[in-house]
Amino acid sequence: MELPAKLAPGLTGRAELIVGEQHTAPRVGSGHVHVLATPVMINLFEAAALDAVDQYLPGGYQSLGTVLNVRHIAATPVGLKVFALAKILEIEGRTVFLSVEAHDEKELIGDGLHERVVVNVDKFSLRVAKKSAR
Repeated sequence: MELPAKLAPGLTGRAELIVGEQHTAPRVGSGHVHVLATPVMINLFEAAALDAVDQYLPGGYQSLGTVLNVRHIAATPVGLKVFALAKILEIEGRTVFLSVEAHDEKELIGDGLHERVVVNVDKFSLRVAKKSAR
């Protein structure tokens, strides 16, 4: 499948949340301090990337995260807003390469690189169903 021309380098996506207790490291099992958990920041990166990519795909297709290399460099306490940005850097075949960064109301809190692969949802779902039938 050739990806649509409108899906191009430079496109961006965004996701945000206000950090609640449910987003903290103790609640998701990734630490003991009541600050934004790294897995939640990663989820924001994925959501921002979806916002940048999937709206440009034809019906029946979606992108799936395959590689994520990130740094979580600053803590964010409960109550602050966090937002993630994703920017398409390059597209090779069905693979979309993005830069990602996250900020809270005070500073940059994380950044990295993310790869997503575009798949046909029906074909992908069939492979998953076959795997679960074993």
